[in-house]
Amino acid sequence: MKVSGACHCGYIAFEAEVDPTKVLICHCTDCQTLSGTAFRTVVPTKEGSFKLLSGALKTYVKTGESGNKREQTFCPDCGTPIYSAPIGQGAKVLSLRVGAIKQRDQLIPADQFWFRSAQKWLSTLPTIKKMETQPVFGPRGGFNR
Repeated sequence: MKVSGACHCGYIAFEAEVDPTKVLICHCTDCQTLSGTAFRTVVPTKEGSFKLLSGALKTYVKTGESGNKREQTFCPDCGTPIYSAPIGQGAKVLSLRVGAIKQRDQLIPADQFWFRSAQKWLSTLPTIKKMETQPVFGPRGGFNR
């Protein structure tokens, strides 16, 4: 499946080929910190298929709990995460951040990694109150309803 994506501000644009059956959720504490939420959803690219169409990525190298070093790439202007990858040059498989992909509604997770680090409250999501849009957030921190 061909996917396209962009960062929040539009500086970065990309496209790649992915297998939509390989989407996964990662609950590791690095993904929680780097995504700013409880988990990250990723899809691997087909080797060498990633094309950066505009912009220049900023790269940070993180050593994981396993000892593996991975490039973490993001937009230098707005900070949107784009992918992680093994260190080094040449054709490789990248782990695209599904949130930056325009076709994200078609990329349904089939697996979960690092579940030992999953936030316990995730199981309560079906019972949490839902709103179709965000209410106005007031200057004193409350929602104006």
